[in-house]
Amino acid sequence: QVQLVESGGGLVQPGGSLRLSCAASGSIFSINGMGWYRQAPGKQRELVATITSGGNPNYSDSVKGRFTISRDNAKNTVYLQMNSLKPEDTAVYYCNVDVRVIFVRGTTIYWGQGTQVTVSS
Repeated sequence: QVQLVESGGGLVQPGGSLRLSCAASGSIFSINGMGWYRQAPGKQRELVATITSGGNPNYSDSVKGRFTISRDNAKNTVYLQMNSLKPEDTAVYYCNVDVRVIFVRGTTIYWGQGTQVTVSS
């Protein structure tokens, strides 16, 4: 019913920048919160940043001041601008979207397929 397509991952040197995108499509009536999570090898998935439908962001302490989350409601897309990247930011990044699906009661959480971010010299 709803598809999420992520893009923008890759290999970058420490101190570099990347921008992730996640576009939602399908039977969307409206989108509530959107966010990014990440999972490093051998670790649990953790919150990176979220943004409300009204545009209010929230960040984990580990990325605050370096990452910026934003959204384009007209495009059903959430972005993650990552600056001053560190090796410890290396992980698979997943977008997370809370969707009100057409003709479906309540909301449903959807996850993107994940995109690899590797920070290494």
